[in-house]
Amino acid sequence: MTHTFHPTILREYDIRGIVGETLSAADARAIGQAFGSRVRQAGGSVVCVGWDGRLSSLELAGALTEGLMSTGCTVRRVGRGPTPMLYYAAKVRDADGGIMVTGSHNPPTHNGFKMVFQGKPFFGSDIRGLGEIAAAGDFVQGQGSVVEDDIRLEYCDRLVQDWDGKRELRVVWDCGNGAAGEITEMLAKKLPGRHTVLFGEIDGRFPNHHPDPTEPHNLRALQDAVLFERADIGIAFDGDGDRIGVIDNEGRILWGDQILVILAEDLLKTRPGATIIADVKASQVFFEEVARMGGKPVMGRTGHSLIKTQMAEIGAPLAGEMSGHIFFADRYYGFDDALYAAIRLLGIVSRMERQTLGARRDKLPHMVNTPEMRFDCADERKFAVIHEVKDRLAAEGAKVNAIDGVRVDTPDGWWLLRASNTQAVLVARCEAKSVEGLKRLRAALEAQLAKSAVTLPG
Repeated sequence: MTHTFHPTILREYDIRGIVGETLSAADARAIGQAFGSRVRQAGGSVVCVGWDGRLSSLELAGALTEGLMSTGCTVRRVGRGPTPMLYYAAKVRDADGGIMVTGSHNPPTHNGFKMVFQGKPFFGSDIRGLGEIAAAGDFVQGQGSVVEDDIRLEYCDRLVQDWDGKRELRVVWDCGNGAAGEITEMLAKKLPGRHTVLFGEIDGRFPNHHPDPTEPHNLRALQDAVLFERADIGIAFDGDGDRIGVIDNEGRILWGDQILVILAEDLLKTRPGATIIADVKASQVFFEEVARMGGKPVMGRTGHSLIKTQMAEIGAPLAGEMSGHIFFADRYYGFDDALYAAIRLLGIVSRMERQTLGARRDKLPHMVNTPEMRFDCADERKFAVIHEVKDRLAAEGAKVNAIDGVRVDTPDGWWLLRASNTQAVLVARCEAKSVEGLKRLRAALEAQLAKSAVTLPG
């Protein structure tokens, strides 16, 4: 039997839609049938399935399981938890694939699926291929089975295994009622020190704040709690626990590239000369600091699947994105796991002598930058705008890195324009050494956009 998905849900890195509008249980079953067919055709048979705390996730996981079983797959249901727990399960159970039912940091009405296949990210043409299999009804037939495999305690123990701190810390955790809540509560009991967990109850309505640590207003409760508790650090997670947010002891936000510099400094002590990847949105401070510390900084394309693939190709032990995805292949498995990144960061802070996290942050070179600016641009137009800007910059002789959109270097600093791979938006960012320099960079960006009939908001 054939199945056609809504044209908007098969994205570059995952499958995402609005439950009851563009995404249904029938879609979940068809995804299971198509993915299971891929697994069986490749000679495999075991698929791990996990789900987050959204109100629709259990139903979708059930339909997904039915679809996988119909192809003859054995489904290991690892339970409710964060996405990296599913990645971990697929790795340590030697599964042929894994699917996480999660809406990540999207609104409560949204949900979706993140996948791994044969130990590698499953994205791009792989996801589009599922649509083709479903549209043709080209499903493998079989009789599968289900194994209930609650892996939470095992996963938590693996996280704690790499704790390497010295002194006890005061830590505040903000789970945002997301899928990392139960594991965080378990970690807080296993780790030394004094731990306060905010919004640890998993609740798919997200009643306290939206679980997206890249938005400063979502971090206010954590900032207040860090100051009230006189904590050494605050840790926040997104809805499915694969992105991290960090607050220093003075209640200030550390952004993804700043977190990565601190992690890189520690890693380079034991792996001198290591290659460390940051995405194209990262501050120039990251690239200069890693080089200064003896590492080899590499600029990569934005996108967690792309970063993971690049890490494996070049053997990088650490990578990160501005969005808070942190990837450790040093002593770990190379996938984005915010809980594991938190353990490594806590170890670093615990080993700091006569220095706080805030003091370490203040030692980073200071730059003036804009936040990430996202603005609507139709899917059929967004990549054309990038090509138009790129062509004009080439004609002008500008210094451009075109690895992902255009990142333009000037004496003032740099500005970036790229097309989102997952939404009908353009993304821009500017960074300068001074306020006046930032104004000039923004003006140059706005001028290029105006030539393509696009207006930068604000």
